Amino acid sequence: MESGLKPMDAEQLRENGHKMVDFIADYYKTIENFPVLSQVEPGYLRDLIPDSAPNSPESFQQLLDDVRTKILPGVTHWQSPNYFAYYPSNSSVAGFLGEMLSAGLNIVGFSWITSPAATELEMIVLDWLAKLLKLPEDFHSTGNGGGVIQGTASEAILVVLLAARDKVLKRVGKNALEKLVVYTSDQTHSAFQKACQIGGIHPENCRVLKTDSSTNYALSPDLLKEAISCDVAAGLIPFFFCATVGTTSSTAVDPLMALGKIATSNEIWFHVDAAYAGSACICPEYRPYIDGVEEADSFNMNAHKWFLTNFDCSVLWVKDKYSLIQSLSTNPEFLKNKASQADMVVDYKDWQIPLGRRFRSLKLWMVLRLYGVENLKSYIRNHIKLAKHFEELVTQDPRFEVVTPRIFSLVCFRLLPPGNDENHGNKLNQDLLETVNSTGKLFISHTVLSGKYILRFAVGAPLTEERHVNEAWKILQDEASTLLENP
Repeated sequence: MESGLKPMDAEQLRENGHKMVDFIADYYKTIENFPVLSQVEPGYLRDLIPDSAPNSPESFQQLLDDVRTKILPGVTHWQSPNYFAYYPSNSSVAGFLGEMLSAGLNIVGFSWITSPAATELEMIVLDWLAKLLKLPEDFHSTGNGGGVIQGTASEAILVVLLAARDKVLKRVGKNALEKLVVYTSDQTHSAFQKACQIGGIHPENCRVLKTDSSTNYALSPDLLKEAISCDVAAGLIPFFFCATVGTTSSTAVDPLMALGKIATSNEIWFHVDAAYAGSACICPEYRPYIDGVEEADSFNMNAHKWFLTNFDCSVLWVKDKYSLIQSLSTNPEFLKNKASQADMVVDYKDWQIPLGRRFRSLKLWMVLRLYGVENLKSYIRNHIKLAKHFEELVTQDPRFEVVTPRIFSLVCFRLLPPGNDENHGNKLNQDLLETVNSTGKLFISHTVLSGKYILRFAVGAPLTEERHVNEAWKILQDEASTLLENP
């Protein structure tokens, strides 16, 4: 190449890498100046970007200028201290540096031989995290189980559902697929439904069991037991159940112990999805929320949500790695090698959907080492403290109500409709959400519980302080006053 960047030149990397780090550092220093929710209209970028790639190289500075003027306006700033929507997706200095190192090494670690350190570090670090969560030793890599980093919790649910499906079909025969039944609650993430679609589970055999406010939207063990009994009596084959610790809508926590015993007694694969709340369970006071995990066959949490590990890093543990391997393994001639053939090593290609995989354990390893367990606990506790503060602010204003008990760092609340007109109440809260988000000063999201439109305030961005919570609440109050005065 006569001009422009060379494919791999150490000095060009050094020069432009410094510029990129400076750009990102400046971004974080000024992140509060951006509208949290992007205010652009659909298709905005087509008018700003040429319709074909350049024939000749452009300068790195030109590219950075375009990022600043054209890309950033179309970014919703998940790391903003005023981001309170959905759930957090944490970035951190340690996570970013781990991501940088992973990108720099750029290995494709599908089997042990392709980069032994990538496989072995993943095993070690996930054992570290399993010990922090006090998971049963059955989930450690020293036995028949172990951990694996998936891209998202959606992938984690899919791979264990496929493993459970193939395990039961091996026992009852492949022709029994149409008789297989799965169970979950109506609060479980939609990833469960997608996994069932991909796994070939008949839609009529997906039992989405109803929850309500009487159990704070946790699944009733009696309801699960009754559903299983009915299906067995009808000649169907229950085989998979997914419980949740920290549901997406309201952070409801299913009673794992009671549900797990029901699943175990019926030879049903029991998966626990703790994608959001699992991080909090490194704190001793929150560990009881996963009591009963010893009954589970698999357990998942997203380190990229609330554990300062840049996306993507979804951690899945299983008790029986061979169920995954038997379901997902392929062994073409060009991938064979002595270590794998002798069953001396773990090949993570057989624990996931794709073949290729990145060196994601580097960033989790760096987060654990550069922050330390005590600082990570303090980080999580601070967000929970800020959420409690917001909850107290809501309860002090009689125009609002807290809808569900706050367990972690999500507050579900709503503006009460004048005259208790619930139809008007849903429209009122929808208008409040849209008005608040359109200011660009904060970003919140919503859910629907028992037919009511509910606002969600999720604390968890790395830069959020008490002043940001107070400012967000002031905006909510002011916009609520405007709506109530001008119905």
